[in-house]
Amino acid sequence: MSLPLTYDDVVNNLEDLPSLPAVVMELLNSIDQEETDITVLAKKVSHDQALTAKTLRLANSSLFGLQVKVTTIQQAISFLGFQSTRNLITAASVTGCFTDKRCPGFDHSMFWRHSIATAACAKVLARHVRFNQDYAFTAGLLHDIGRLVLVSSFPQEYAQVIAYQQANDCYSLDAERAVLGIDHVEAGLALAEHWNFSDTMQLAIAGHHDPGKVGAGFLAAIIHVADAVVHALDLAQKPDDMVPSVSPVAWKALNLSEETCLHLFRETELQFEEIAMVLMAA
Repeated sequence: MSLPLTYDDVVNNLEDLPSLPAVVMELLNSIDQEETDITVLAKKVSHDQALTAKTLRLANSSLFGLQVKVTTIQQAISFLGFQSTRNLITAASVTGCFTDKRCPGFDHSMFWRHSIATAACAKVLARHVRFNQDYAFTAGLLHDIGRLVLVSSFPQEYAQVIAYQQANDCYSLDAERAVLGIDHVEAGLALAEHWNFSDTMQLAIAGHHDPGKVGAGFLAAIIHVADAVVHALDLAQKPDDMVPSVSPVAWKALNLSEETCLHLFRETELQFEEIAMVLMAA
């Protein structure tokens, strides 16, 4: 593939990417609808045993602190609600979806550690600002999904991005633009449209590096701050990780006191390990 890449190059390669199970696609498409037929849904999900097992392990984790152990998808829905369960199923599915190892220097496990930590942090932040915690968790998990699109579709080219980033000590976004002519935000949006993500989710992916731009939406501010916090806490354990600067607009919008920040750091670290253990289990 000749460089620079265009948005169309990315779109044309989407068909070759791994696809999510049909039931998960159905869930993503219905994220802005309050209810679909829950019994039908629970039945469909339970046909996929690996997905069910992962979802139930998440439902029983400290993420929710349930007093009872849930053993079926139907039970998870009645204890956690439809939206939470739907997002857990999505999380369980997406993290097992991309397993391609063709790109030299790209660490899948580190990628997911960062994404899972951002999801955990975004959920805690959302609770603080009384925003929908399920949206925040899912958007946090998927905010960098465009990197997987680029790595899976253009592995040799992305290896050049990694080399450029190391040589120039810059952010991945800048390295992608310099080498590929396109970045992971644009690639993420291409996938979000292809997978029919909701408008809410697409806005968050589009705006998480620039939450101050007009129309970016509040969720973009939450993901932006969660992303920076996770880099600062070094939860992905990435050598020489650079902490991105935080947009004053996003920081002001969330209005975090020092006490809230300390609570946020502690909660994120506590939940992260457990969620990572569940989601990254084979």
